[in-house]
Amino acid sequence: MPDLLIELFSEEIPARMQARAREDLKRLVTEGLVQAGLTYAGAGAFSTPRRLTLTVEGLPPHSPTTREERKGPRTDAPEKALEGFLRSTGLTRDQLDARDDKKGQVWFATITQPGRPAAQIVAEVLETAIRTFPWPKSMRWGAGSLRWVRPLHSILCILSDEAGADIVPLTVDGITAANTTRGHRFMAPDAFAVTGFEDYATKLRRARVMLDADERASEIRSQAENLAFARGWQIVPDEALLAEVAGLVEWPVPLMGVIEDRFLALPPEVLQTSMKEHQKFFSARNPRTGRIEGFVTVANIETPDDGATIMAGNQRVLAARLSDAAFFWKNDLREAKSGMTAWADGLTSVTFHNKLGSQADRIERIAALAREIAPLVGADPDQAERAARLAKLDLRSAMVGEFPELQGTMGRYYALEAGEPDAVADAARDHYAPLGPSDAVPTAPVSVAVALADKIDTLTGFWAIDEKPTGSKDPYALRRAALGVIRLLKENAVTANLSLLLERPFARNWYVPSQAVQAAVLPQGQSPEASNWIQLAVIAQEYDDSTYAFPFMEFLAALQRDAVCSISDKWFENQTNQPLQGDARKTQGDQRLKLAIRDLISFLHDRLKGHLRDQGIRHDIIDAVLAQEGNDDLVQIMNRATALNAMLQTEDGKNLTQGLKRAGNILAQAEEKDGVEYSFGADIKFAETDEERALFTALDTATPAIRRAMATEDFPAAMSAIAALRSPIDAFFEAVQVNTDSQILRRNRLNLLSRIRDAGRQIADFTRIEG
Repeated sequence: MPDLLIELFSEEIPARMQARAREDLKRLVTEGLVQAGLTYAGAGAFSTPRRLTLTVEGLPPHSPTTREERKGPRTDAPEKALEGFLRSTGLTRDQLDARDDKKGQVWFATITQPGRPAAQIVAEVLETAIRTFPWPKSMRWGAGSLRWVRPLHSILCILSDEAGADIVPLTVDGITAANTTRGHRFMAPDAFAVTGFEDYATKLRRARVMLDADERASEIRSQAENLAFARGWQIVPDEALLAEVAGLVEWPVPLMGVIEDRFLALPPEVLQTSMKEHQKFFSARNPRTGRIEGFVTVANIETPDDGATIMAGNQRVLAARLSDAAFFWKNDLREAKSGMTAWADGLTSVTFHNKLGSQADRIERIAALAREIAPLVGADPDQAERAARLAKLDLRSAMVGEFPELQGTMGRYYALEAGEPDAVADAARDHYAPLGPSDAVPTAPVSVAVALADKIDTLTGFWAIDEKPTGSKDPYALRRAALGVIRLLKENAVTANLSLLLERPFARNWYVPSQAVQAAVLPQGQSPEASNWIQLAVIAQEYDDSTYAFPFMEFLAALQRDAVCSISDKWFENQTNQPLQGDARKTQGDQRLKLAIRDLISFLHDRLKGHLRDQGIRHDIIDAVLAQEGNDDLVQIMNRATALNAMLQTEDGKNLTQGLKRAGNILAQAEEKDGVEYSFGADIKFAETDEERALFTALDTATPAIRRAMATEDFPAAMSAIAALRSPIDAFFEAVQVNTDSQILRRNRLNLLSRIRDAGRQIADFTRIEG
C-alpha cells in the first residue's frame, strides 16, 4: 500500500503559527482523504520555518467502488417527478427498477460510483487544502491569486511503495508538484530528490535541517544547559520562549554571551524580559549571586569562526537595548524616591472605563476595600490601604510603559526604593495574581487583601454598569477575576459572607458618574474638583464608612434635587419610565442592589463549579451543597463539597444517599397529596417496631452531633455523624410500612421521615445527588 509525502515549501512561516499550521494540514488532508474513500494507517505532521510536511502511511491504491440504492417516486407519479429523480441520480428511465412497495410500485435507482486512483484523490484534496488553508494572516504575491502565509515556492507530493515513488500530478497557481525539496537556506541551498519519508528526513538532516520541532527544542535546551554549566550558570526555564525559538531555526546553533557589568545592577526581571522580548535570548543566572549574568542566543547557521561574528553583533544590539532599560530604571528610581506623586497625579487622567472613572478613582475604591478586607485575612489595615494606593502607580513608569508585562513586578522595586515596608512592596507585586488556573496564589496577608480588593472591585464595577461576560466574549477578563477570588479565598482559608463583602464595592462603583454625565453636570470651564457632585460623593463616602446602609441612594437623590436627573433616571425607573420618588426610589434601589449582588454571587458559584469539577468533585455534589442556605461563604462551600464527596465514595455514603432520597420522595408525595407539611410531632411513644425506636434513638444522637459539627465547620465530623444513620434508616425501610391504614401511625412515621430529611438538609440537598 502506498505512502503519501507532502511538503509545502515557502518563505519563513512565523513561529507562532507553525504548530497550528501543521495540525491544520494534517486535519484537512486526512479528513479529505477519508471523505473520498481512502483510509490510512497513520499520519504525522512536521514544521520548520520554511516548510510544512505531512506523511500519511498505508493508503490504498484506489478508492473502493460504491453502490447506493435510492428510492424514487411511484411508477404512476407525474412525469415531472420522475424527471427530477432521474436528474438527481444521473440515470435514464431504462436504468431504473420498478419494485412493489406498501403503496404500489415504486422506482428504485442503483447508483454505482467506481473507485478512483489514489493520486487523483490526493491531488484534489491537497489543492483544496492549499487554497482554503486557515492561516490567521495570509498574503498574495506576484500576479497570482493564491494566498499563503508567505510566498509559496514549491510543492513536494509523492506516493511511494515497494515499486518506487510517483509524483502526484498537481498544479496550484502555476506551482507544479515535484519530488524535490531544498535544505538549509545557507548551508545546503541546492535542490535534491526524495523517494519517501525516510529518505526525505535523512537527506534533510544531511542538508542541515531538523524536521521535528520537538527535536529542535530538545537540542536547544540541551546545548544551552551545557554551555551554562560550563560557566557555573543555570538557564532560566522558559518553555514558551523555547517553543518560539525552535520555530525560528532549522538548524539550531546555541551560542553563549556575557552581559556587561554596567547592566548587572538592573533587576533580573528587566534583563530577562528585555532579552526575551527584543532578541529571543535565554537568560543565564549565576546561582552564587542570584543575578542574570549571561544569555544564550540561538543561531541558524554554523560559521567558520564558531559564531564569534554573530555574538559580536548580538552583544552590540543587546548593549543598546539594555542602555534604554538602564535609562528607564534610573529615571523611574528618581521618581520613586520622591514619593511617586507625579505618577499618582498622572493616573487621574488615565480612564479605566468611561462609566467607572479614572485609574485614580479605581485606586481610591480598591484602597477603601482593601482596608475593609484586611481584618478578614489577618492584615494590617493601614498597610493594606497603603499598598493598594501604591500598587498601580508603576503603570505610569517608563519601564512598564516599555514592558507592560512587568507591571506589579516593577511596582515592588519602586515601593522599596520609596522606603515602604516589605509587606507593602510585595503586595504591589502580587496583587494581580493569580492570573491563571496554574498561577501561584499570594499568601502574605497584605498581598491577599489587595489582590482580593482589586478583583472584587473589577467584578462589582462591571456588574454595576451591566458589562457582564457573555457565552463567547469576556473582554474584561471577569471569569479570570472570579476564579482569582475563589482561589485567593480557598488557598488562604478566608471565610467571608460575600453578600456583606460586596455591598460597599457595589455602592462605590455606583457613585461614579459617567464622563457624559460629568459633561452635562459641570458648567463650562468649571473643574470637577469644584463641582457639587464631588462634594456629595465625599459626604456619602464618609457616611458609608460607618455603616452597611445604602447611602448612595441619598447621594443619587441629592443629585436629582440639583437637577442632575440623568444618572438617577438611568438606574431607577419603573415600568412606565417615570422617575421614582422618595421612599419608592430607595426601596427599588435596595432591591436592585440585592439582585445585583445575588447575580454576581451566582456567577462566582458557576466559576466555583468549574474549579471543583477540575478537582474531581461531581457537578451534582456541588449543586447539592449550593442548594442549601448559607452559600455566601465560598470556602465553606468548598469544604462541605469536599467532605461530602469523600463520604459518598464509601459504601455507607452511597447507601445513606439512597435512604435520604427515599425519605424525601415519600414525604414529598405525601405532602402534595395531603396538602400539609410534615415537619413536627414525631413521637417515640407511637413507635410499634424495634426498627422505628432504633431510628428515633439514632436521630436523637446524630442530629445534635451534625448541628455542632456544622456550627464549628468540622465537616468530616458532620459526615461521620450522618453516615451513622445508614443502618437504622435501611432497617426502618426494610421493616416498616410508612403509609399504613392507621392515620396516627402514618402521620407519626411521616414526621419521623421529616427528621431524616432535616438531618440531611443540615449538610446538603441530597435529592440533587444522582445515582
